[in-house]
Amino acid sequence: MPRVKAAQAGRQGPAKRRLAEQFAAGEVITDLAKKEWKLGLPIGQGGFGCIYLADKNSSKSVGSDASYVVKVEPSDNGPLFTELKFYQRAAKPEQSKKHSACVCTLTSPPLLFLFVFSYRFMVMDRFGSDLQKIYEANAKRFSRKTVLQLSLRILDILEYIHEHEYVHGDIKASNLLLSCKDPDQVYLVDYGLAYRYCPDGSHKEYKEDPKRCHDGTIEFTSIDAHNGVAPSRRGDLEILGYCMVQWLSGHLPWEDNLKDPNYVRDSKIRYRENIAGLMDKCFPEKNKPDEIAKYLETVKLLDYDEKPLYQNLQDILLQGLKSIGSKDDGKLELGALENGAPKARTTTKKRKKEAEKSTEAGVEDMECSDAHTEEAMQTRSKRRKRVQK
Repeated sequence: MPRVKAAQAGRQGPAKRRLAEQFAAGEVITDLAKKEWKLGLPIGQGGFGCIYLADKNSSKSVGSDASYVVKVEPSDNGPLFTELKFYQRAAKPEQSKKHSACVCTLTSPPLLFLFVFSYRFMVMDRFGSDLQKIYEANAKRFSRKTVLQLSLRILDILEYIHEHEYVHGDIKASNLLLSCKDPDQVYLVDYGLAYRYCPDGSHKEYKEDPKRCHDGTIEFTSIDAHNGVAPSRRGDLEILGYCMVQWLSGHLPWEDNLKDPNYVRDSKIRYRENIAGLMDKCFPEKNKPDEIAKYLETVKLLDYDEKPLYQNLQDILLQGLKSIGSKDDGKLELGALENGAPKARTTTKKRKKEAEKSTEAGVEDMECSDAHTEEAMQTRSKRRKRVQK
């Protein structure tokens, strides 16, 4: 699975983690509520362990249309435990349904599995394709309208999790998954690096720790993370800014030397002080996305422990949509999908071949739920009505 391995290589961390051994299809596990679940084929592997298709235990084998996935990691690893704690504290169904953000929730009740071989398990509903596959199938470009609408949704999600004392710390296209039923609905997943930045209302202090330097996915992680500082709200917003630049331009200036994290950090610091230079580098044409530059300038001014004005950031992106004669109409226009996976554009033979490779795995890393989709769309529509006139 080349894409998953590449993503894993891009993530830095203070310690190596032991990978989970693979379990055979048909293996049955029992959760703490005494429910039995049958594992299907593995569909992904990352720094935490493996992801398997899964379904409630029965005489039938688990097919490719399974409704659930199971994450498995050795119990001495940390990311899955961190993710579970995030869901238990901040993503209960009764909490998220009151907000417009599409935050996936655990199956009810939240499930943590302890297996006889010292493995930790978590069962989740299933999602559709991740945006990294679609991005690659579209010749590594999203339209300006798509980037802005997608970022508006992510801001909704970040506001929600930030209000519940957590930051994500690893926003990227491979952690953004489509709903199984609605191609215009996106969920932010993988909370293995989530951090409780404000426990009981007390914000963590800014403190550099050399042991934590460069934590996260190297091309997107924040300058704070490069310096070993714990994730914060401004860090999440900074990461989203880098994602927007890449999705629209197809590259970031420091991508030519990702093996040198200090070079990446220094490049980000240099461009933070010269955002106009970043825009010139990534968008040499005259029609530059001024709204992204303004977004980055706004995030740049945030203090480490400052609460962002999310609506102001959303207004900046909405004005960007208005400047291109568009509005947030709820349509992401990500490209055609075939059987839940992105369909490659027929540009050049090389791009077509690359796209086929990126999609042949079909439904890797799928996890999830369509709950609250209609309510989310309605809430967003009301919230932005005044800006879209």
